[in-house]
Amino acid sequence: MLYLVATPIGNLGDMTLRALETLKQVDVVASEDTRRTGLLLKHFDIKKQQMSFHEHNEDRAGAAIVKLIQEGKSVAVVTDSGTPGISDPGFSIVRRAIQEQIPLTMIPGPSALIIALVLSGLPVHSFTFCGFAPRRPAARQKLFAAERASRHTLIFYESPYRIEDFLADALTVLGDRRAALAIELTKMFETMLRGTLSELGQEVKISKPRGEYTVVIAGAEEERRQET
Repeated sequence: MLYLVATPIGNLGDMTLRALETLKQVDVVASEDTRRTGLLLKHFDIKKQQMSFHEHNEDRAGAAIVKLIQEGKSVAVVTDSGTPGISDPGFSIVRRAIQEQIPLTMIPGPSALIIALVLSGLPVHSFTFCGFAPRRPAARQKLFAAERASRHTLIFYESPYRIEDFLADALTVLGDRRAALAIELTKMFETMLRGTLSELGQEVKISKPRGEYTVVIAGAEEERRQET
């Protein structure tokens, strides 16, 4: 059996009982970073064999995971934090398991994009998750242009070292829409910044970059509704 197990994105108190039970019962834990997962397992007094499963070895490690399950073993896949497959390794092993007719399930838990969306104050009934935007300005602007007419709330992940450029490009292409920035979610210094793209751009210029940002931007339809 293959289990995809969501783990806390910051606060260890968000670890679910099902996740703990699953990690205790499986034979192997496939980890994006075995050292980081090792600390998590140690915190909950769980001793398990680990193997690496990350974006640079997905094909080889995926084949090894399938082989283990076909031999009768159970494997849990975890990422550094959050839900496997959401801007983290996981999609490839799900597709491989389906192709090999291997039983699989998900142990749900924290996801930064959902938390940020709900706390943003922007419409939640319809949204598009775009993951990490391209690093290069031209490619990033092209992505924004493709989503410019979308009526859905837009959600992105971004590095603290590129957030200024990200917001500047979003403002140029999308206009001065309402948006929100989520920082350090579930942690002691959790912060939600809300305003227009131009206001948030000014805010991050004077703030010390820290942690990963989740950016929520109003869709085109919402902006038109606010203007009327």
